[in-house]
Amino acid sequence: METFEVMEHSKNSNLEKDQKEIIAIEYVKPTYIKGIVSLDVKKGDEISVEDSKIYKNGSEIGYVTMKKSSDDIVLDTTHDIKYTGGYSIDGKTIYLDEHFPKTLKVEGKNIDATATIGLHHELPEKWLSDNDFEYPYAHEVATGIEKKYVEYLGVTWKGYCDEVDKNLRKVYSQKLKESPASLDLAPYLYCRDREALKEIRESQPE
Repeated sequence: METFEVMEHSKNSNLEKDQKEIIAIEYVKPTYIKGIVSLDVKKGDEISVEDSKIYKNGSEIGYVTMKKSSDDIVLDTTHDIKYTGGYSIDGKTIYLDEHFPKTLKVEGKNIDATATIGLHHELPEKWLSDNDFEYPYAHEVATGIEKKYVEYLGVTWKGYCDEVDKNLRKVYSQKLKESPASLDLAPYLYCRDREALKEIRESQPE
């Protein structure tokens, strides 16, 4: 069985009175599900999934209606990405700026930044954004997932953030040369960062 944490309830007017639609994420190997449950589960609750059936405390409470996995994702580290991380419009590619180190040395351990930033932040953020959650909320939830994964790897969140921030300053000082044509601009549009949007569009291939 896979273990998921309930992240949120979705709005679905087509359900029976005693049913609810939930969104849950498994953070170690990022996997995202939507499901219908007949039990009142809360945000932060743990559920288990096996053969599309959802369980809580050993009892079957519902079923999975949609599942997305990081197994299907392409990691691209060959482009310039404003603010370091991003994703394609179709959500099939996760981007990490080519100037950002692939491996971070944190408290004596090698940490794969393509996993922590790419698969455990940018990917969940895209999944939630595609489910009509606004960017700030999706970003907040994704940061929480990234933090859980970092601590799971055996380093502190502060130590990790100190190393990330040090490298972010270097990336932010770089002028974009080639941004991917398929980059999802929704986060920049939401933030109304006109300068970033202008720089991205000028660096995208025609």
